[in-house]
Amino acid sequence: MIRRHTPAKEAVLAVLSSTAKAMSQDAIERRIGIDVDRATIYRVLNRFYEDGIVHKIVAEDGKQYFAVCQKCEGPNEPLPHFHFRCTQCETIQCLPIPVQFTLAEGYQVDHVNCVLTGVCKDCQEDAFNLH
Repeated sequence: MIRRHTPAKEAVLAVLSSTAKAMSQDAIERRIGIDVDRATIYRVLNRFYEDGIVHKIVAEDGKQYFAVCQKCEGPNEPLPHFHFRCTQCETIQCLPIPVQFTLAEGYQVDHVNCVLTGVCKDCQEDAFNLH
C-alpha cells in the first residue's frame, strides 16, 4: 500500500534515524521538534512497523520501543538479537549478540524478545563525568 508522506512521518523517521537506539513513543515525542499529538506519533510508529520500516521491541514493563530496521530478514522480523533497555535515558539499544537457544522437542519459536535492563554505557559515562 502506498502511503502519503506527511510532516509527522518525516519528523518521526528523522528522530529514529538519528540514533542507533530504539526509542519509546514518549522519548520520540520529546525530541520531535514539531507540534504532533501523541496519537499521531503512535499511529505513525505502528504504520512504520506494519510496513517493515521499524521493528518493535516490547520491554518487560510492557512499554513499546521502536528502531529503524537494520539487517531484517523480512517485514518486522529482525535477526534475533539481544536488546539493552536503559532505565535512565529510556532507550533500548540493539546489541550485536545473536540469540542462541535450544528448545525441547515439539516446540516452535515464532518470535524472540530478549531485553536486558540496566544503565547504558552513555549514561554511565555522563554520571562519571559529573563527578
